[in-house]
Amino acid sequence: MLQLVVSGLANGSVYGLIALGFVLIYKATEAVNFAQGDFMMMGAFVTIWLANSHYLGLDFWVAVPIAIVIMAIAGYLLDLLVVRRLFGQPQIATVILTIAIGFILRFGAGAIWGHEPQWLETPFAGREVRMFGLVLGLEEVAVVIVTLILTWSLFLFFRRSKLGLAMQAASQNQLAAYYMGIPVKRIQSLVWALGGAVAAVAGILFASKGAVDPSTGLLGIKAFAAAVIGGFGSLPGALVGGLIIGLVEPFAAYALPAGYSQVAPYAIMLLVLIFRPAGLFSQVQKKKV
Repeated sequence: MLQLVVSGLANGSVYGLIALGFVLIYKATEAVNFAQGDFMMMGAFVTIWLANSHYLGLDFWVAVPIAIVIMAIAGYLLDLLVVRRLFGQPQIATVILTIAIGFILRFGAGAIWGHEPQWLETPFAGREVRMFGLVLGLEEVAVVIVTLILTWSLFLFFRRSKLGLAMQAASQNQLAAYYMGIPVKRIQSLVWALGGAVAAVAGILFASKGAVDPSTGLLGIKAFAAAVIGGFGSLPGALVGGLIIGLVEPFAAYALPAGYSQVAPYAIMLLVLIFRPAGLFSQVQKKKV
């Protein structure tokens, strides 16, 4: 059972990181990026292309920051060249656009890298940590630690830094933020860049512990469920929602007939929407009309 818990925490951390991307963009722009999972998948493939020996073969610790920067630039350009064109349009237009972008990214990844599963060559592959009778893969431990550090850093960023506060102000009232001297459009592009960077980190961690193929981008659906469970707008809630889904999956697979375990995360999301629509860590704000 403890082994299932550890495995669930590692998977849940990846879901939580993808959910963080959803929440980051929503907090700053009130838009939902349904291509966030596909950005995670692209971040994984870019890192594999940079680091694996049969591609460029760069040192792992050199390839990782390069991949994060590449995905951050991709997120920035996506907002600058595409999403910004929908400024003033209903939010559903952004939703449809990001769904279409997800399809394009999955097709592009398949055309470039193929549809066969691939793994990321890492310095800690195959290494184990033994404690309390458990055998933990070093990559699983790294996933959990990096996720906790990144979540806490982003939480402090939005609470304490001027840029983080400016991002929240632009989300709550773009016109008022503009009159206060905040460059709203540039702030939104930076948020999309930050979302791309977080997605790259999630992709790197996922590829270090399992196989990646273009359909991996569909994990964004589970991450969206995690964001809803935790409370869309709460960074700690996104992580907790991801951990909940990550823990539910292995136990549901262990206890339920084959196939039913895949429904369990969405059943939990449905229950949360029924009994606590704003999520477990809801941040409800009243707006004057």
